[in-house]
Amino acid sequence: MRRHSALLLAAAVAGSALTAPAPAHAAAWETVVDTGSFAGYSALESEWKYLYPWGSDHNGSARMYGSSSDHNHISLSGGVLTLTATRITWDEGTSTADPHPAIHYHSGAIHARDQVVVNDQFPNWEVKGDFQAPSSRGTWPAFWLTGVNSWPPESDILEFKGDSRNWFNTFRTSSDVDSTIVGVSSPGSWHTYRAWITKVSATDVDIHYYVDGQWKAVHHARGFVGKPMWLIINLQMEGSSGSPGPSAATYYRARNVYVGRSRA
Repeated sequence: MRRHSALLLAAAVAGSALTAPAPAHAAAWETVVDTGSFAGYSALESEWKYLYPWGSDHNGSARMYGSSSDHNHISLSGGVLTLTATRITWDEGTSTADPHPAIHYHSGAIHARDQVVVNDQFPNWEVKGDFQAPSSRGTWPAFWLTGVNSWPPESDILEFKGDSRNWFNTFRTSSDVDSTIVGVSSPGSWHTYRAWITKVSATDVDIHYYVDGQWKAVHHARGFVGKPMWLIINLQMEGSSGSPGPSAATYYRARNVYVGRSRA
């Protein structure tokens, strides 16, 4: 991890209609996930792991495949990560995860080796990246944080569910959720999605969400302090995005993904 001056902390919250305040005390800024982590497979594997933290299945009809020797669904080129979902023509059973849909696709997911945890030592975090996201019916790309030891907490920084609207979601419980739904012009073009997460009390954080540098929402997240979260990039299919999904291959691309934090 690289450490920078407190000036970068102030710069990280500047330049938008509304920003999270910089802390009153001096703090060092650290890079946790570098923007160069998609430069090659060695860089990728030093900062990310293949699949979900819990394995290959989740809540949609895609089963994730990928490893250091299998790049059919998780590939790199020119600093860009591409997750590819392809429809299968055979019976592969159902997902092992609730609600156990039938598997119709093979796709890709990665998760960061380092976890995001807001606490007294690390009171501010920035999570961002550039993405080309599919948005047709049956495509369900995401860039999100989810609890390591329990669910929730969850913060969805990018989530398209079969149309051109991005869902910023903050789950405090399964029924206590803030959602801010933002239309994005041409999601398949490059756009930058960002979350600024800052500790505001002994137990709570505020999460500020942005698209292309423009502030879109702040969600107050009760009980997030001290709870580690995985950062995941995945291309799920069908489920909440509708069905049937596409018969042709679907591509979800990412570049310049970055995670940083302040050290108090």
